[in-house]
Amino acid sequence: MTDTPKFEVIDRRKYKADEEERESASQSAQPEPPTPPADAPKAPPASEKTAGPRLVTSEPAEQTSPAAAPDDDEFAGAGPQMPPPPSPEESQEQKTAYDGASQRLEDIVRAQNPGAGPQPPVTLEHLIQQLYLSSMIQMGAGTQEGQRPRVDILGAKQTIDLLGILQEKTKGNLSDSEARMLDTVLFEARMAFLELTSMISMPGVGTPPPPPPKR
Repeated sequence: MTDTPKFEVIDRRKYKADEEERESASQSAQPEPPTPPADAPKAPPASEKTAGPRLVTSEPAEQTSPAAAPDDDEFAGAGPQMPPPPSPEESQEQKTAYDGASQRLEDIVRAQNPGAGPQPPVTLEHLIQQLYLSSMIQMGAGTQEGQRPRVDILGAKQTIDLLGILQEKTKGNLSDSEARMLDTVLFEARMAFLELTSMISMPGVGTPPPPPPKR
């Protein structure tokens, strides 16, 4: 009896063929996956898959069409958006309530001051005079003697410009007295503004004295 170990050569090609036959038999025995319904959501392609979880619903959310999105350029510089205008019924109800509140306030004032008569109605002349007086005060008018006038030249310019806008927008809709008053007031306010700005631009000149108010 010899001590030399015996080696047995195994043909692995046979085992590999048998393994392939078993795999093909198991695959043929598995049932085919059911066909999804037509309205079922489709899985995203492999290129769109992300590392995190993704929620898929049966009804995807509606996406706003780019054409329906508001144009940013349309609202550029338009300031704050205004609410929708009130209906004619709402405006009439509000005016009625406002008139009633104004009347109650006038009754309270007259009860505390029996000698005071009824308040005159507000007219366009009141608006013109209010804007004119505001512009003159902003240019230093009404400062007490001995005090340094406080001049708001930029505010005065805006108030005078408001008078100019009022003249432009009401052209052809004013009575003769209203148009004459607005023309005169605007001329006087602009003249006082020109005198004030010319004095401010002079070298070595401090705050000029306020122009006298026109009546």
